Amino acid sequence: MALETPPARGPFADAAAQAGLLLVFSLRTVRAGGRALLGRRLSWRECLEQSWFLASVSTVPAVLMTIPLGVLVAVNIGSLAGQLGAESYAGAVVAFVVVGQAAPLVCALMISGVGGSAICADLGARKLREETDAMEVMGLSTMERLVVPRVLAAVLVTVLLNGVVMAIGITATLLVHVLLGGSSGGFLATLTAYSDPGGFLMAEIKAGTFAVLAALVSAYKGLTAKGGPSGLGDAVNEAVVMAFVLVFVANTVLTELHPLLLPPKGEF
Repeated sequence: MALETPPARGPFADAAAQAGLLLVFSLRTVRAGGRALLGRRLSWRECLEQSWFLASVSTVPAVLMTIPLGVLVAVNIGSLAGQLGAESYAGAVVAFVVVGQAAPLVCALMISGVGGSAICADLGARKLREETDAMEVMGLSTMERLVVPRVLAAVLVTVLLNGVVMAIGITATLLVHVLLGGSSGGFLATLTAYSDPGGFLMAEIKAGTFAVLAALVSAYKGLTAKGGPSGLGDAVNEAVVMAFVLVFVANTVLTELHPLLLPPKGEF
């Protein structure tokens, strides 16, 4: 597998070339994943090791980010709801903000900034040491052995982490809401009344999509790194920035498609 970085031809031409090569790399990853699964050649040990590693480096930062976020949401919602006389609808707002938007984005930022940078650095170091070239010479597919397990691990960890982040965010918001004098019963009543399984499912779909994008970008930039340690550092920075941009674009698209793909209950 030969992956080349495009030559510098101006910002717009270079961005288009990068997008094209990333698309080709993604298609190669899908094809390699299909071959690995159908041929029973998937390295499950590598997948489990990468899953454990990503979970270990992403869970604590995600939790530490979610708690103050939940507090901030609760304080702002409580203040605004008090001015409007709609304190009982705080749970509905939390269902939209935390479940629909905040939780998947927190997971995406963690898997892109923490896990993605680690994936890029690991694969980039292997590339610079010519380990990937040696694997190809020995007939071992770099895509099957290194890229596919990391993409699957990123999806698994991010989907599970999204559930944890949603639970912690809702709990933190509920506790602050009660401490500010709100009713826990009213909070939970509106939370369950205005949330539906489709919203939680879309949040998990978002998390999985963000994980795929972050893992693919990180693996691509790592396997195309060149120029020694400084080039690898630049590749890691570029991978994080590209992943963040793609995540926010994907979030906008999926948010707009949510009513079409998973209509709220009562709508057909």
